[in-house]
Amino acid sequence: MDWQGQKLAEMLMQLLLVASAVAAFVVGYAMADFQLMLLVYAGGVVLTALVTVPNWPFFNRHPLKWLDAAEADRHPRPQVSATPSTVGKKKTGKNK
Repeated sequence: MDWQGQKLAEMLMQLLLVASAVAAFVVGYAMADFQLMLLVYAGGVVLTALVTVPNWPFFNRHPLKWLDAAEADRHPRPQVSATPSTVGKKKTGKNK
């Protein structure tokens, strides 16, 4: 799953969960049945999981282009250097 696919899955998850919660509340209120409300919401959660958890092809529309191993060897990683604010500082505190 690519980055845009992850964003789409997150958006779909939020949308489907809110929609199923609203639908469950309306059905439960109209029928005056708490158990039916929970069943409708549970069905919405299962539907949301079926839509967002598997790696469906529409989540992979923008695949990343990885470098070849030979190309990656020509571009070394940047070295991490110590920042001046942390070098040479000692903890100051009151010693008794």
